[in-house]
Amino acid sequence: MLLSKIHHIAIIGSNYDKTKDFYVNKLGFSVIRENYRKERNDWKIDLELGENIELEVFIENNPPSRVSRPEACGLRHLAFEVENVEKTVIKLERMGIKCEPIREDTYTGKKMTFFFDPDGLPLEIHE
Repeated sequence: MLLSKIHHIAIIGSNYDKTKDFYVNKLGFSVIRENYRKERNDWKIDLELGENIELEVFIENNPPSRVSRPEACGLRHLAFEVENVEKTVIKLERMGIKCEPIREDTYTGKKMTFFFDPDGLPLEIHE
């Protein structure tokens, strides 16, 4: 088996307007395609950021809540690389997105911090 890259990451949101606004208008993703799936009573929105990041976002009515503490098995968070964490935090906070305090990655020595999407999915920015 020869894996070459991650094709996409799938996430589940609970509110169409809030989730789409967050990822498209605030984080800058572009919509590739968007479909209402009548048989499932949900939305599937494919988003991209640049040439290397694709998110598959499912918007479902009343999905189970995300387990946070203690953390459950499975996806822990999504991390995005940025050129400057401080400048990115300022931009996020101007849009009303609260960020945790900036800290240094113990192993790489690079700056990083976390913020959360509308459903509480942890998102990291890392230099």
